[in-house]
Amino acid sequence: MPFETAINDDHGKVDWVEPRSTALLVIDVQQGFVNRHSSGVLPAIVRLVEGWRAAGAPVVLTRFYNKPGSPYETITGWTRLRTAEEQALVAELAPFVDDAAAVIEKAQASVFTPEGAEIIRDSGWTDLVLCGIDTDACVYDSAVAAYQSGYRPWIVTDACASSGGAQYHDAALLLAARNIGASQLVTGEIVLSRINGA
Repeated sequence: MPFETAINDDHGKVDWVEPRSTALLVIDVQQGFVNRHSSGVLPAIVRLVEGWRAAGAPVVLTRFYNKPGSPYETITGWTRLRTAEEQALVAELAPFVDDAAAVIEKAQASVFTPEGAEIIRDSGWTDLVLCGIDTDACVYDSAVAAYQSGYRPWIVTDACASSGGAQYHDAALLLAARNIGASQLVTGEIVLSRINGA
């Protein structure tokens, strides 16, 4: 896969390894986004969270909700993610909620809500590693927002999925390679080796 690239700077050294300044953002891994297209990524996400916690690095969970009158409803006619059942984080993440650095509730795709932006800024994080669902919506939008806000985003390609299918996941990674840089697309194995090596 062309996006499975190492995290190196121009001198061949690891670009980041500091657990305290590198947060894992687990984007919208909720019941309402899990289906036959996205369910297969859950074990990879859990492994990533477990590895991140073992390294003593911060984990942030996000949860999307689709409020009545949202652009998702009024423009695209999408009315899902309204019920508590749909909005609930998947059971596999339940053990990690209490120890998370933050759980950010959001009514938009990007994690950079006023609350989210404040948490990220005040925590002093410089690098944001993203995984979750959907690659082509909330993960991609959060990565681009991070990039535009001066943070270094890293998308973990094998710990993301699209509920719309693999073609949307692949399209989002293609756009991400173009817009935030192909070197910012990494695998779970690479990310965990770097954070644990720190």
